Amino acid sequence: MSSSISNTRAATAPKILVLGATGPTGRLIVADAVSRGWDVVAFVRSPEKARGMDGATLAIGDARDEAAVRVALQGRDAVVSALGTPASPLREVTLLSTATRAIVNAMKAERVSRLVAITGIGAGDSVGHGGFLFDRLIFPLLLRKVYADKNRQEEVIRHSGLDWTLVRPAILNDKPGRGAVRALTDLSGFHGGTVSRADVARFVVDQVSEADWLRKSPLITW
Repeated sequence: MSSSISNTRAATAPKILVLGATGPTGRLIVADAVSRGWDVVAFVRSPEKARGMDGATLAIGDARDEAAVRVALQGRDAVVSALGTPASPLREVTLLSTATRAIVNAMKAERVSRLVAITGIGAGDSVGHGGFLFDRLIFPLLLRKVYADKNRQEEVIRHSGLDWTLVRPAILNDKPGRGAVRALTDLSGFHGGTVSRADVARFVVDQVSEADWLRKSPLITW
């Protein structure tokens, strides 16, 4: 499998596929990459949801459909996953892990190795670092099943053999970006924190062609 990190460094315009492109963070990722002159394919379930996504090529399909993802992946250097799912206090959640398995399989089949995926604070060993309100109320009452699937998603990626980076944003807000974030893997003493979607998007796009956080899971915060 070729190294897409070296490929994207060498290319003047990296070619990326963005999944979850119509979500609030996904849209910012697409816009950021397009503003850099990159070749962006946005994978969406319907073109109606992608209105205003100027500068990107649309690929229509379901992220759980490996065949559809493979078609969209052709000629790409890297994949960015901004897949999300609503809070689900009662029903089991499987979308994230199911889609991620399809994405990983498609990437291997198409020989694309670079994957940057967003999960969130509370996934993996970042659990318990979201602050009192998040850890004691929001997480157990609304997000427990979502994060169980985020954990499964992270495990699929960790064992994929790909060149992955897992990005775990702190509590997201829609404020203007500050242009810089703190990226942490040592969370001792860290509890709470926020970060703008704009700064998350910039950080995620940066990772496509950088190896500083290769096979790591940084928590990003202001």
